[in-house]
Amino acid sequence: MFVDLFLDAKRVIAGGVNSPARSFSGVGGDPLFFRSARGAWITTEDNRKMIDYVGSWGPMILGHSYPPVIKSIQDAIQNGLSFGAPTIIETKLAKKVREFIPSMQRLRMVSTGTEATMSAIRLARGFTKRDLIIKFEGCYHGHVDSLLIKAGSGALTHGQPSSPGIPKSLAKHTLTLRYNDIDAVNQAFQSHGREIAAVIVEPIAGNMNMIKPIPGFLELLQDRCKANDSLLIFDEVMTGFRVAKGGAQSIYNIEPDLTTLGKIIGGGLPAAAFGGRKEIMSHLSPEGPVYQAGTLSGNPIAMQAGLTTLEYLERKDFYEELDKKSMKLMTEIKSIAKKNCLPFEFTYAGGMFGFSFSENGPIKNFDDIVNTNTELFKKFFHAMLVEDIYFAPSAYEAGFMSSEHSEDEIDITIAAAEKVFKDLKN
Repeated sequence: MFVDLFLDAKRVIAGGVNSPARSFSGVGGDPLFFRSARGAWITTEDNRKMIDYVGSWGPMILGHSYPPVIKSIQDAIQNGLSFGAPTIIETKLAKKVREFIPSMQRLRMVSTGTEATMSAIRLARGFTKRDLIIKFEGCYHGHVDSLLIKAGSGALTHGQPSSPGIPKSLAKHTLTLRYNDIDAVNQAFQSHGREIAAVIVEPIAGNMNMIKPIPGFLELLQDRCKANDSLLIFDEVMTGFRVAKGGAQSIYNIEPDLTTLGKIIGGGLPAAAFGGRKEIMSHLSPEGPVYQAGTLSGNPIAMQAGLTTLEYLERKDFYEELDKKSMKLMTEIKSIAKKNCLPFEFTYAGGMFGFSFSENGPIKNFDDIVNTNTELFKKFFHAMLVEDIYFAPSAYEAGFMSSEHSEDEIDITIAAAEKVFKDLKN
């Protein structure tokens, strides 16, 4: 069935998908087509119900079709879909975001995480009057030209475009370093310190599986940026409200100059934001000279969905419970893997987790993750699909837990993993 659906999609949609990660190119086979979802479960077009650990790639922290969010959307729709003018709900959501993440003294709503990072980079360059950006290999910040740059041949070589259509002249303004590489950061600032407009980083990397910063890494970025009047940008599109109420910056007690948000902030609808210190944000048009605009920015329906979602994240012990669920899922699966003499490494924080079939210990950077056993991951992924467990279709993506994943769903997943690992061993 899915073969035919995918072929039909390819006739009218480039590549058959509207975002490459959905294509199953990382695991082989044809992508599943989904019809509906509720709670921790997602239903395919052929009526198979699966336990979902993708969660629309992160936004569904309250589970799918959470009744209060759906109700708030239905009520908001009665007043119209979009006005292209200020609404009170934009201000309410902005205040709630600032309450959760105090470093975002002022913010601007946009529609996608890519818009948020693109705008933050432009603002950083406009504020500092510098061009050079530092990013880290394996950290994905949306399909922004200046950030789709792969590492050069050495730690301090300027990057090369990662995609056709990106001018080499633009790539020269981006330095790509290895994540968690303290020496490379020090060397970059020694060589280019007064040229660097900003450092952009996922404080917990979620686009090369899930990798946490080593002790001192984020602190070093903050110190070097302050010493050189460069801006530190935390891309919390994925980690914002996902790993903790205040994002990863609250876990590591780092206050970035700018933060980008997406996914959860829209409650499942397209919404994102960027923000930071008010003196930086005051450089944004119409108050300042740095231009940014968007027809659907601050869409009232998305703002309402986001506000309702954030309000429910304030429940007592919400993140502690998510953390326990993620820990149980990962520790139990690792125990099963060990029992079957199979490699398995994992990490987690709040409602986000990552795992890999690494024979070389914990994952610290992009090189580590690409050297894991991806063939074993593909076999595991497809075998778990047979058991109606849906993990991300790539060895390089994080997984997501929701408040609607009960002990029953987690136990079902663990039991499925036990069966799959036993088969993989044989």
